[in-house]
Amino acid sequence: MTQEEVLEVDILICGAGVVGLAIAMTLAKKYSVAVIEQHPGPARETSSHNSGVIHAGIYYETGSLKHRLCQEGNSRIYEWCESHSVDAVQSGKLIVAFDNSELDQLQEVYQQGIKNAVRNFEQITIKQIHDLEPELNVAGALWSPWTGVVDAYNLAKSYERAALESNAFIAYQHKLTNINKLGSQFVSTLTDTNQQISIIKSDILVNSAGLMADQIASMAGYPLSGDEEKEIPALSQSINRGRYYDIINADICRLISRPIYPLPDHQAGGLGVHLTTDTNGGLHLGPSMEWMNEDEPAQYQNEPDEVWLAAFLDAGIRFLPQLKKEHLAPGQVGYRPKLQKQGEGLADFLIWKDEGYVHLGGIESPGLTASLPIADQVKDLID
Repeated sequence: MTQEEVLEVDILICGAGVVGLAIAMTLAKKYSVAVIEQHPGPARETSSHNSGVIHAGIYYETGSLKHRLCQEGNSRIYEWCESHSVDAVQSGKLIVAFDNSELDQLQEVYQQGIKNAVRNFEQITIKQIHDLEPELNVAGALWSPWTGVVDAYNLAKSYERAALESNAFIAYQHKLTNINKLGSQFVSTLTDTNQQISIIKSDILVNSAGLMADQIASMAGYPLSGDEEKEIPALSQSINRGRYYDIINADICRLISRPIYPLPDHQAGGLGVHLTTDTNGGLHLGPSMEWMNEDEPAQYQNEPDEVWLAAFLDAGIRFLPQLKKEHLAPGQVGYRPKLQKQGEGLADFLIWKDEGYVHLGGIESPGLTASLPIADQVKDLID
């Protein structure tokens, strides 16, 4: 877009991650839609730098958005991938107790999964564990057959194609620098990589900016700590970094054929360092759970680090005693926007509307799995 151009649309969506693009393709069937994204292409942040796991809705508070939208999204994402030639593998996953001291907590996870009516979720015997994963030596396990893995980047590309086919306009390498309210319209100022300025006017502004969602809310004039009188929820986010290490020994990679998770550590900010497969048969350990300072820049490639290597080796040996230091290489780094604060329990997604402004806050895992139902939820708010 050039400086002279003022684009007018019904809806402007900030962020071209998996969720933003799912919203774009859903809304573009009915409205004129523009999407802006500061990166050169789709899904360059949270969407493509995490595990790519299709979740089944086990851990979340019963009836929460995470629980309901994840479960609905689970079956829909497999159908979508099948009909749009996106690689997805319904591998199932095991959640394991490494020794007897963990069996009570494993039982708690089982009870939560049953309460959440997770499809075909069951506690399995040691023999069944060995039938699924002969190399795994654990005290107990839960089996979730509807969990799987997806090629997250190509999922985003398939949503992008569908959005463009419905005449959505997508502007990459455009950073949102200002938002003004003119009557009921939003006037959004964008700057491209050549410092050219352009304007988009929209009746509705959908903030699906992931890691930047709170900054954009602030730009739109909302107090991040919330305002009870005006019924504005707290919009501030914390960022949690997750490093990954790749297993680079082909023989070791052949030993495991599905994601295997330890017991979750919700207060640390995640589900613990797990072993995940990808759609190409690769094997990865991660993520770590590190709360970041506000001024730390995002760095998406893991730097070699002996301390982290040792920590990941320790975590990996619990799954695969044969694992050695030389079998590991630094992988990617993912970042997760969280409404929960350090030391707190799980927080739910925030999908909130105030007049023409729609805010998506804390869209972390299972946001990828829930992307299609999240898009429908936003459409219902707007309709």
